Order: sequence, then C-alpha cells, then structure tokens
Amino acid sequence: MRYADVVVDITAKALDREFQYLIPDELESEVEEGVIVQAPFGNGNRTITGYVLSLSDQPKLDPEKIKPIQAVVTRLSDEEKRLTALAVWIRNRYGSSLAAAMRTVLPARKKTPAKISRVVCLAVEKEEARARMEDMRRGHQTARLRLMEALVEEERLPYEVCTGKLHVTAAVIRTLTQKGFVRIERERVYRNPIPNEAFAHSRVELNEQQKMAVARILEGIGQKPDSCFLIQGVTGSGKTEVYIELIAHLVAEGKQAIVLIPEIALTYQTLMRFYHRFNGRVSVIHSKMSAGEKQDQFDRAAQGDIDVMIGPRSALFTPFPNLGVIVIDEEHEESYRSEKSPCYHAREVARRRGTLEGACVVLGSATPSMEASYAARCHEIGLIRLDQRAGQAALPRTQIVDLRDEVPSGNGLILSDSLQEAMRGALDRKEQIMLFLNRRGYSGSVLCSSCGHALRCPHCDVSLTLHRGGRMVCHYCGYEERMPDLCPECGSPYLRFFRFGTEQVEQQVREIFPDAKVLRLDRDTASGKDGELKVLSAFAGHEADILIGTQMIVKGHDFPDVTLMGILLADLSLNLPDYCAGERTFQLLTQAAGRAGRADRPGQVLIQTYLPEHYAIRCAASQDYDAFYEKEIGFRERALYPPAGSLLEIHMSCADQEHLTLAGGYVRKFLLNMIKDEPVQILGPTDEPVARIADVWRQVIYMKGGTGSFLRYVRGWLEKYIEINDGFSNIEITYRTTV
Repeated sequence: MRYADVVVDITAKALDREFQYLIPDELESEVEEGVIVQAPFGNGNRTITGYVLSLSDQPKLDPEKIKPIQAVVTRLSDEEKRLTALAVWIRNRYGSSLAAAMRTVLPARKKTPAKISRVVCLAVEKEEARARMEDMRRGHQTARLRLMEALVEEERLPYEVCTGKLHVTAAVIRTLTQKGFVRIERERVYRNPIPNEAFAHSRVELNEQQKMAVARILEGIGQKPDSCFLIQGVTGSGKTEVYIELIAHLVAEGKQAIVLIPEIALTYQTLMRFYHRFNGRVSVIHSKMSAGEKQDQFDRAAQGDIDVMIGPRSALFTPFPNLGVIVIDEEHEESYRSEKSPCYHAREVARRRGTLEGACVVLGSATPSMEASYAARCHEIGLIRLDQRAGQAALPRTQIVDLRDEVPSGNGLILSDSLQEAMRGALDRKEQIMLFLNRRGYSGSVLCSSCGHALRCPHCDVSLTLHRGGRMVCHYCGYEERMPDLCPECGSPYLRFFRFGTEQVEQQVREIFPDAKVLRLDRDTASGKDGELKVLSAFAGHEADILIGTQMIVKGHDFPDVTLMGILLADLSLNLPDYCAGERTFQLLTQAAGRAGRADRPGQVLIQTYLPEHYAIRCAASQDYDAFYEKEIGFRERALYPPAGSLLEIHMSCADQEHLTLAGGYVRKFLLNMIKDEPVQILGPTDEPVARIADVWRQVIYMKGGTGSFLRYVRGWLEKYIEINDGFSNIEITYRTTV
C-alpha cells in the first residue's frame, strides 16, 4: 500500500499540518508529489481539496483508520511544482498556514469556465449551396437565404455576427445545421485584457549608460543565472528601456520574463512599451481583471504563448516554464508587501523564486528601499547607477516653500503665493501642472504651524497620534501624554491637526483659476475597472490643464508636457507613526519631483512644507539619494530598526477587548522568557493605529533587533505556545517580518 501526505486547503492554524491518506489502486498512477486531490476530512467526511506534499510506503497510524483519496483534481506542471516549493518557503518565512501560501502562489487553481467562440461554417460545396439558395428564394425563406448568401461569400462567420448583423435567429441556424448545410465549430478564445491603444510605441535607442547596464547584467547572468542587481537611476533615466533590452536578449534564448509594477495605474503605460517590442507576446494581470481573464493569462503563460507577464504583486506567481528574469520596478513601493496572510514581500519572494528556478532578479528605483541599498552596499547584490536622464531632459529646478511664512501674510489657502504664481506662468505657456497631496498623513499627527515641530514619542522617535479626549499615543510602545495647549518647542498656540483632502484642493484651484480645466485622481474618481486609466488618458490627451491627486499620480507616469509639480504638504508623511516615515517622505517627494520636465521643456517643482530643514525634504529637493541614505542608516543603526536590525510584528485581533489585552500580556511574557540575553527589544502590546475595525479590536507587539533567523526561531516557538493554549482560540494572529 502507498500513502500520501496531504495539506488540506483550510487556513486554520490548528490544521496546518500534513494528514496521511491511502492511495487507492485506481489512482496509483495519478497521485504524485504536487498534485491537487479531493479527500474526506473530519468526522463528517466532508470532501475537501488538498495538496500532496510527499509519498510513502509506511503508514503513520493504524492503516484501518487511514481514509482513501477520492479523486485527483489537477496534475501540476513542473513549473507549478516549483511554485509549490516556493509556497513551503513562504509558510516557513512569514508564519502563515501552508494552505494560505499555496492559494497565493497557485491562484490559477481557481478554475473558471473557458470562453468558447462559436463559428458558423458552410458545410457543402458552393455550387450545391447556390442550388439550395434557389429553393429558399422560391420558398421565401429570407432568413435562411440571407445566411447562406453570407456563407457563400465568407465560408466562416462568427456566431454573434450571424445573430446580430445578419439578424438570423438561433432556430434558423439550428435548422440549417440539422439539414447539413452548415456546421458549428467551437474553439477556446483567450480573454484579452490589452486595450487597443497599446498597439503603438516606438523603439528607443539606448544611451551609453543604459547599454553598460544591460551588458553588466547579462555578464552577471552568464556567471550566475540567479544573480540579483539593483538599478539606482534618477527619475527619467530610462530604466524601463534597460528592462526591455535585457528581456529581449533572454527571450531570444527561449526564456520568459516577469515585470512587476507597484500600481494598476502604471500597467497601461508600461504595457505600451513592451507590446510591439515582443510582437504581442505580452500579457498583463491585475486585481481588477475578471477571474476568467486571470485564468486565461496564466494558461497562456504555462503553454508558452507569451514571453512577458506584466502586473502588480500577483504577477510574481506566473507559471512560466523557463523563467529567465524577474524585474521589480519601483522596488521601494510598499504595495509590494502583502497586508493579508501570508504577509510576504515580493522583493524577498522574487529572490527566492529566482534561486529555485535559476532566474535573475533586477530591482529598479530612483529611490531604492533601505533594505535594497543596504544589501547592495554590503555587496550581497550588484549595484548599477544611472545618474543621467535619457535624451536631452534635465532634472527639474526645485524650490522649497516654507509654509510658516504664509501664517503672518494671512494666506489661509493650501496653495502658497509662490505656487499660485508658478501655476499662472505654466497656464499662460499652455503647459500642464500636477498637484500632489499625500493623504496618508491623516493618521492624527499634530504639528505646530509656527515652527513645524511635530509631537513625537520620547522612546521610539515616531509621531504621537491624537485620539479622542486629547490623548496623544505612541503606537509602538504605548507611551501616552495629554495634548498640550502650546507648542513645547516654541510656545506657539498654533498646534494644527490637518483635515482636508483632494476635493478641497480641487475646489480652491477652481476658484483661483476658473478658466483652467481640472481633473482629480484619487480613490473616489478611480473607481471601476478602468477608472484610473480613463483619468490618466484624459490628462495625457490634454483634456485638462491641471491634475490633482494622491500617490496615484507620482509613480512612474510620463507626461511630456507637465512642467510644474506642486507638492502641497510635504511633511504630512513625516508625521506618520512609523520608523520608515523619513524614507517614505524622501521617496514620495523624489518620485513626485520626477514627473516634471521629462521632455524638452524645463521642469519646476515647488515643495510646500512646515519643516524645510528636515534632511528628507532637503535631500529630495536636491535629488541626493546618497546623502539621504547616510542620514537614515545612522538613525536605523542607533534604533536597531531594519535593515540594520530585524523586526517581527505580531498583530492580534479579537472582538473582546479585555480578552485581547490579557492575551497580549501572556504573549509578551512568553517572548521575554525566550529572548534571554539576545540584543532584542519588545515593544507593546499597544493598540494599532486604527484600534478597532468592524467591532474587532486590534493590538500589535514588536520584537526589534537581533537577527532574522533568531526572530523566526522565536516566532516558531510562539506559534506552538499559542496552538496548545485554548485562550487564544478566538484571537486571530498574523506575523510580519522585516529583515
């Protein structure tokens, strides 16, 4: 007898283990490692889906108690088996259930009906058809005659054309089929998510820096196929063209490529650059596509019908049979981290998949993440610099506007006098303008309008968050104080808690510039399947002079006629209760500034801020990444934050607040017993920035410092401790590791 160890497709942590099943004789030849099966589970023997991880000749318990597998659902291809190995790594790395990890890496297993196209074909010779048509004409069978005339002309017609344009009913087609005059052919049609506008993009000649970048990566692949490189290129330096040229070399060798982008809104522009270069053998996948569209694109990839897959995080799991390179554009973006279990980071998973499949990983950004830069400076990955803009474009001229000077002048508008003047000039020259407001700063931070000082935690160096009743709380360690009446830095009474968004900005812009055409891009205006694309296409087509938006407008877009970028409140993101606040601010400001002056017209950027002396703002204004890195890494090293240290976040949620607080206390005690003499700090438990959602309370505990392997070791023991204690049964726990 042979047995299979199966992981059931249930995400409950208590069931996150292997269950042994008997392989019946009739399934002996079909059951192998990696296949998906159906099997009875539990006391009621309900049928569940599971993944076969291994086979054995030895039973682990009484053979009489081992249930048999019922059926094999799907045979996995070789590339999907490699993805199964990747799922096991994700489970071990990020602390999720294996079932959740399997669902993440094998999304194509969610089967949807294939789209079938019907074609009406002429089934007799044309001479015989003409003879039959005479009979129809004499019998006044006009609908049959109309269809036969069309088929004599074309021989094959789509079913929809017959019933639509020719106005022939299904009954008429069925009658002619029964008489043998026509036949219906059926074939699978792959849903095409690519818009027609994608069929136009000219090839770009690479400059010397771009050619050297391609050559160095190809040399690295020749020496080590799973090598990893970071391309640090200023905004507009042509990183995308480097990706295209590199992929073209690998496709010529019969390999495939995955190109990850951080936002769905970037899919369209990126797609246009790839489509013609690779003769249409390019596809795209993202969350707004239907299940059928997603299924078709994964099937096309598995069958070798496409060479390049483009998309956000989920595109990483495309089942290519001969993967050669994974490109992660704008690798610093937070959207590459999954917020749902498993809380993986696409950058880390891409490197693991590259190791498993012998594929190169290329990271690209004008403002690389601290983790990627740290790895490059420690020589763990290769570093390639592109410090010149492609073509003749120059970096934009940047001006910092101190909003503290607007208070005495009485300007209560969000648009400073300097920005209004610059906007008038751009509109007079018939140039386009972008205005960026980072709404992520609305987490409850408080700052002084007179001196720009933000109220911060004395223990964690992150901003305090204002709660009801005037309580200021740190969401890392739980430190709490009352909101003061006066600024503790300068004594001013002008402590402000900002509460406005893009709609208010749009209203002010329309009042000041009534003749200008204005568009707004945020979550409200980008709703629907193609909401973002419609707004961006309208702006690209000069249907508006001014585009106002949130982070959606600053990531990778290329509008040649945009010469002015106004950043309305640069320091909002500095006041987030997050140790990465400085990094996020620098990245956002640099990316936003890079949208201006990308063609032959000079660009101008105005950065409005209450903290003009902050190093993140000054370095962004000068586009000096190295200066920012040196300042930021010094802070991380002193505070033991990643990448200088490791961080494990334990997120807990429960509908019973008292029970959650009690459980958090037990977790903290357990962790304190585990760390002993290790250089690790434990912060919390404390409330999440949003302490309650849908009547469910949320808390978090941080373990900071030490090595990633030690934190994962502690997490493993914590999982076992939680599993054997009934007090955690109604508490949902997820883990997030940054190393």
